[in-house]
Amino acid sequence: MAWIHRLIGTGWRRIITLSVLGLFILGGVLMFWADHEPDQFDVIAVAEARAAANNHEIRNGYVTTSTLIEVMDTLLTKRGGYLYNDVLPPFVFMDNIPAWEVGVIFQARDLARSLRNDFSRSQTQSAEDADLARADPQFSFDYGSWILPSTEGEYRKGIEALENYLDRLGNQDPTDARFFDRADNLREYLSLVEKRLGNIGQQLSASVGERRLNTDLAGDPVANQSGDLGREVSVKTPWLEIDDLFYEARGTTWALIHFLQAIEHDFGSVLENKNAQTSFGQIIRELEASQRPIRSPIILNGGGFGFTANHSLVMANYIARANAAVIDLRRLLEQG
Repeated sequence: MAWIHRLIGTGWRRIITLSVLGLFILGGVLMFWADHEPDQFDVIAVAEARAAANNHEIRNGYVTTSTLIEVMDTLLTKRGGYLYNDVLPPFVFMDNIPAWEVGVIFQARDLARSLRNDFSRSQTQSAEDADLARADPQFSFDYGSWILPSTEGEYRKGIEALENYLDRLGNQDPTDARFFDRADNLREYLSLVEKRLGNIGQQLSASVGERRLNTDLAGDPVANQSGDLGREVSVKTPWLEIDDLFYEARGTTWALIHFLQAIEHDFGSVLENKNAQTSFGQIIRELEASQRPIRSPIILNGGGFGFTANHSLVMANYIARANAAVIDLRRLLEQG
């Protein structure tokens, strides 16, 4: 009878081993399937389709609002769904696409705030739109919350508030919702873009590590800071965060391309008046270059002039060029 027990034992061990192996293979396939950045979409075509489906008129601001809705909907419904707050295998082991999601979220937050504080208001003393006032804090909800309330649920509420605003913007009453394509409004939004791109560009450049002169108080002889960091500061992105930062930059530029394309449409008269269409188009073109396909299976971090590539520095180059163009455009918009 001992051989029967040994046979049964061996059979059960084989079943368990094969089951575990099958789960590992299935998990790897699911991770490979979900590790996919969404394709870009045509912001004008999406806005026109939404307007036709809801019997809306496309007024100023319609394309920008529609694009923000589409970007957030893509974030939640892309292949694999929203991944950043997943706590169960296999998606909990993924970090590239979740980092991409963070970049998209930061850009969506900036645009939602600009819609609420600038684009929908004629002056600082004017009343804010109620739906935009609800959407803004919803998109500022913690992007890592997996238990009630979930991140997905809160972002859905923000999308619904934007859809209410869009419905009023596109109905037959032109005074129901407002959007002002003013140069000063666009300038305020571009200042947020400038800060975001500057921050992500600096972090990408720090992938190789360097010592920089401390310029925190440059230009103001009487300025002070809370702590003295010295004349030089050492900056280096931790090795384990390099690929995450790279994909966060990819998410940032992916979302920003769509937002700027929509703004290019809605602020067309402002850009034409300032003769800034070419400058604005160049910003978008620099950002589009950052979305080129990645031909390497891993994100390389070679030295600046080393034997292997440094993907972070390549991304930083495109972002820095776009940021410089944003700064020039803001100065142009400040001119009378």
